[in-house]
Amino acid sequence: MANLTENITIKRLQNKYRLVITNDDTFEEVATFRLSRVSVYIALSTSFVLLVGLTICLLVFTPLKYYIPGYGNKKSITQLQLLKYRTDSLEQAIKYNETYLDGIKKAIGAGQPMVLDSTSINVKNDDTHDDRESKSEGKRRRHRRRG
Repeated sequence: MANLTENITIKRLQNKYRLVITNDDTFEEVATFRLSRVSVYIALSTSFVLLVGLTICLLVFTPLKYYIPGYGNKKSITQLQLLKYRTDSLEQAIKYNETYLDGIKKAIGAGQPMVLDSTSINVKNDDTHDDRESKSEGKRRRHRRRG
C-alpha cells in the first residue's frame, strides 16, 4: 500500500498543466506555459536562492554592511574597547575616592556630635578681694601703659 501512495504522489507531481494568460478585453492569448508541480517548485526555490544570494552579496561588497547592528570597522571596534577600558578605570577611581572620603569623614566625625574627652574645669569667682586692692591694681596697670 505504501508503494501505491508513492506512485500516486510522483504522478501528481509530474502531471502537466497549462497556464494560459489572455487579454481580458479581446480574449487573445498573450502567453502559454506548460508546467508541472515539480517545475514550479524548482522555479520558486531557484528564485529564492538567487534573491538570498544577491542580498548577501549586496551586504558584503557594499558599504551597507556598516548599517548592520554589531558590525563595524576595526577603527570603531578599537575605539569602543578604549572607551570600555577608560570607563572601567574611571569607575574604579571613583570607588577609591569615595572610600577615601568616607575615611576622612569618619576621622573628622562629620554628622556626629563632638565628644570631648577632657573634664571641665570650674573656676570660682572670688568676690572677697578688697576694693582697695582692685583700685590700686587698676592704677598700676594704667601707669605701666603710659610709661
